[in-house]
Amino acid sequence: MSEQQKNFPEFYVTAPQACPYLPDRNERKLFTHLTHDKPRPLVDSLLRGGFRRSQNIAYMPYCEGCQACVSIRVVVDEFEASRSFRRVTQRNTDIVASRVAAVPTSEQYSLFRSYIDQRHGDGGMADMTVLDYAMMIEDSIIDTFLTEYRVSEAPAPGDKRPSKGPLKGLALCDRLSDGISMVYSFYDTDDDDRSFGTYMILEQIAEARRLGLPYLYLGYWIEGSRKMAYKQRFGPQERLGSNGWQRSA
Repeated sequence: MSEQQKNFPEFYVTAPQACPYLPDRNERKLFTHLTHDKPRPLVDSLLRGGFRRSQNIAYMPYCEGCQACVSIRVVVDEFEASRSFRRVTQRNTDIVASRVAAVPTSEQYSLFRSYIDQRHGDGGMADMTVLDYAMMIEDSIIDTFLTEYRVSEAPAPGDKRPSKGPLKGLALCDRLSDGISMVYSFYDTDDDDRSFGTYMILEQIAEARRLGLPYLYLGYWIEGSRKMAYKQRFGPQERLGSNGWQRSA
């Protein structure tokens, strides 16, 4: 086997199964394994070209007769927060965002478990164990990081720094050559007034801007899916079609 053949990814297609987003449809996925022998630029190109990462698998929809799933990314430099977005940011001024290594903790898993049970109890992640969660966080060959969102608390007597407050949300992200890709996020569902899902996206847009990265990748938007409708709010954005990335209307 030549070095070129060794480095080129092998692709597979999953068997059809019920689509979790659109009724009366089946989904299939095209996927490849991400391994250490694959060149980093190749993996980066896959993830910038419409593939999503789940642990060390890159996948994209491969559904017969359906192209509802569309990859989207926010144009960071042109993003301007609306009045409602500014209100969300204002409601979370007591939150401190910290970039940390992709290392799972029991505190994270407890919040993850509560989020899944409250919001996605009938979804594909409902049966995830603590070991499954650890694999989701740790199993990555690329530059992956976590952002922990905590309530800032007053410093203890004699301490100049605020104490470490409770974990309110967490975002698992990948650093790509031209942006940040949000892989998965979850938060405290008992604090709905914060609109924490929205806040985390706004905060990641700000982080991409701080790093000088042009895009924040939000995964797939699916027309007709209420679960994905929120992604349209973050613009301007580009969507990936047959002619490459194009500005959406």
